[in-house]
Amino acid sequence: MCSICDASNSADDTLRITNPVVAWANWQGGQMDLANITILVVEDEPLVLMSTVDFLQDEGFQVLEAPNADEAIALLESNPAISILFTDVDMPGSMDGLKLSAAVRRRWPPVRIVVTSGHRMVDITDLPDGGVFFSKPYRHRDIATSFRELMSGA
Repeated sequence: MCSICDASNSADDTLRITNPVVAWANWQGGQMDLANITILVVEDEPLVLMSTVDFLQDEGFQVLEAPNADEAIALLESNPAISILFTDVDMPGSMDGLKLSAAVRRRWPPVRIVVTSGHRMVDITDLPDGGVFFSKPYRHRDIATSFRELMSGA
């Protein structure tokens, strides 16, 4: 048995793995249970935030939201189930989205990181290892697909 996970086989021979640090995707019959994936959306534009959160909730994800990095850090500290950080680059507060991404990678290494910006292109070298970038405007369906792909490798 792994020291950070609890693995067991059920009656239907489905291997279930639970990580107490991050709520990973739960595979049942080959289908990912999106209700077990919590996404933290960090966006300072209220309409973009609302639209993104609504779409992701409609897709079945659990979603938390923050208008800046300081509130995002507070949510990460109090919600160990957060699996994915989806952050804008340019926002007010003590740090931008790239600095937030670096801080999250250091403090919460299992959290997947997706960065977006409508004002600049972000080079892959500016992202933490495993980070993904979407330029704005993005299609909601594309980010949802990216989130599923990130979690399928959990």
